[in-house]
Amino acid sequence: MQEIKCPHCGEVFQVDEAGYAAIVKQVRDREFAREVETRQQSAVQLAVSKVQLEKDQELTTLHARLEALKQQHQAELERAALQSRLSEQKERQTIEQLQAALKNEQERTQQAVRLAVQEQQLTIQKLESDLQHEKDDRTNREHLMREQHEKELAFKDEQIAQYRDFKARQSTKMVGESLEQHCRDEFDRIRMTAFPRAYFDKDNDARTGSKGDFIFRESAEDGTEVVSIMFEMKNEMDTTATKHKNEDFFRELDKDRREKNCEYAVLVTLLEADSELYNTGIVDVSYRYEKMYVIRPQFFIPMITLLRNAALNAVQARRELALVREQNIDITHFEEAISDFKEKFSYNYLQASKRFGEAIDEIDKSIAHLQKIKDALTASDRQLRLANDKAEDLSIKKLTRNNPTMQKKFEELHNGQA
Repeated sequence: MQEIKCPHCGEVFQVDEAGYAAIVKQVRDREFAREVETRQQSAVQLAVSKVQLEKDQELTTLHARLEALKQQHQAELERAALQSRLSEQKERQTIEQLQAALKNEQERTQQAVRLAVQEQQLTIQKLESDLQHEKDDRTNREHLMREQHEKELAFKDEQIAQYRDFKARQSTKMVGESLEQHCRDEFDRIRMTAFPRAYFDKDNDARTGSKGDFIFRESAEDGTEVVSIMFEMKNEMDTTATKHKNEDFFRELDKDRREKNCEYAVLVTLLEADSELYNTGIVDVSYRYEKMYVIRPQFFIPMITLLRNAALNAVQARRELALVREQNIDITHFEEAISDFKEKFSYNYLQASKRFGEAIDEIDKSIAHLQKIKDALTASDRQLRLANDKAEDLSIKKLTRNNPTMQKKFEELHNGQA
């Protein structure tokens, strides 16, 4: 028999072995149930703690990944913005450099053209001034020649009388030779002072069947022929039966001029002594034969001087004209070089503009690509935020929903605590 004392009332009672064993078994079953319940509560708490820990770890990982993605996205955006600014700045500098180069070249071109135009204007002004001086000189010379002509006309009758008297005392042959000798003497008298580089001598070349009387040629210092004149002297006695006219010798004189390559032809004549046409001075008959003149002997030296000075002025004018033409050619070549440079510069500028447009297109494509990345990151951030909201909304109640076993365990745990 076993004695058992009640812990509440203190009464002692005896039980047999079977009853004692039943009581012990009952106590053990209760302790076991209590221990099982305790272990279940510990297991649930451990599961909840584990779930909470995993959730915290997952949230931490998600936050870290989100932060890393944000930083990467921000870095990519900053890098793209920096590259865009650098590209824009580089292209802007390139365009500014091209514009500055074009402006400088245009300024240099305009300056060169202005200088060329100024030089051309100065040349034209100089030519105009020289032409005006030449006109003034020519006017003065013409005035002097008129005065001299008037003086010579004053002695015309006396000279005609002298020639007539002179011819009356000579034979026909001597009359012609005396006029030639007179012209030679007049020229030799002033040769060294007025015509130091001139050639003046008899035309002895009769290979073509005829010849003139005298040939006058003068050259410039550089050897360029200034003027050449074929002279023919005609005279006859007053008692000659058959009287000749000056025009009877024009054709032969023109033929001699052409064959001897002379520029001018001059007939020095005493024929038709009473003709008012030939007695007034120098007669231009170029309307019949090119560059031919008829003069009296007193106009022999003035005629040479007049033709020589006109030729000298023509040579100078030709030289200045050639210089102006060379300058115009230089300006034309300069303008052609400027046009060629502008064409090449325009081509390079168009190519640069084309490359600039392609670069802008590539930048736009990069911006569009970055915008897609940004949209993807924004969508990822939205998904992470939804995941975070779901994690924050996680609870034991939701974990045990539709799980009868866990609901029962939590109910037992709740009842046990109560």
